[in-house]
Amino acid sequence: MDDPNHRSSHVGKTPTLGGVSFFYTLIFALFFIKDWSSFQEGIYIIPGLTILFIVGLKDDLVVLSPLSKLIAQAIAVSFILSNEGFIIHSLNGFLNIHEIPYFLYLGIAGFMMITIINSYNLIDGIDGLASIVGIVILMIYTTIFYLSGEHYYALIGLTLNASLMAFLGYNVSTDRKIFMGDTGSLIVGFIISVLTLKFLALKPQDYTELPFLLENAPLIAISILIVPLFDTARVFAIRLSQKKGPFSPDRNHTHHVLIDYWGLSHKQASFIIGCFNLIFVMLFIVLGSTAKNIGMVIMLVTVVIILGYVFFRYNYNFSTLKQKIKIKRKVDHLKTKIESPKKKKNRKNEQK
Repeated sequence: MDDPNHRSSHVGKTPTLGGVSFFYTLIFALFFIKDWSSFQEGIYIIPGLTILFIVGLKDDLVVLSPLSKLIAQAIAVSFILSNEGFIIHSLNGFLNIHEIPYFLYLGIAGFMMITIINSYNLIDGIDGLASIVGIVILMIYTTIFYLSGEHYYALIGLTLNASLMAFLGYNVSTDRKIFMGDTGSLIVGFIISVLTLKFLALKPQDYTELPFLLENAPLIAISILIVPLFDTARVFAIRLSQKKGPFSPDRNHTHHVLIDYWGLSHKQASFIIGCFNLIFVMLFIVLGSTAKNIGMVIMLVTVVIILGYVFFRYNYNFSTLKQKIKIKRKVDHLKTKIESPKKKKNRKNEQK
């Protein structure tokens, strides 16, 4: 059970092991779709999946340190990087980069996967958000792998997407609520990172049926993951500017801003962020069909700067926010006290 504290968005004890169902569903599915893989990827996915399941389960029961989870993630990711089916040989002309040395690939791919896992873990802060964002991301990856002929990964994406859809109903429920916990967020983040790496490792001939240029694939991957990546970058920047650790808990996430400052409900905030993710991806896919990657990079940087300005302009620290609300209420109360005698005098003058 998850006991609420000063940072929690819920008020009562809530079951927090919904992610256990994700693990058993994926293992069950991988048992049946194993013959679809070319390089027996399932043998490498299952150990990493199991490690993160155990770590996430223990973290939900007894809180683990960020370092412990980071070490477990590195071990889980190493299984994927050791499989030749995930090796990125070239960026196919993205920013004029073609061949990639193997050791450089290991560093970039490892960092990318760990970043995606933690980014997805960090957005799991309000009801429905992680589920909706996960559904959008997996829906797009399922379509991409189906069109490129990689049916093994399309089926993995479809399986996890179905799990999230089933879980979403309970996550937004008022009387049957359950959280996915770190057990679920680490598993979903891990599968999304695997699908991202495989997407970037596709062969040039696999992109012929996809509706965007081959060289724009890295930008399409960033657009698919824009919500967790932007939120993580924003939160880490705020924490470091306040001289705190990047993994120190607070209420500075984008979804907390929408709830605390703009007064939206959990469902409204989750729906808006999910719609933004979907629209952003569709826009970049349309632009990626004709535009060169230099122009798209400029556009991506521009959008991030605009979003950063919108969300950095005000101080969204939770304690400061509460102080602002209290001060505003006191000011309004004083105004009404001052204005009420004036109104009475005006009424008397009018009567005279």
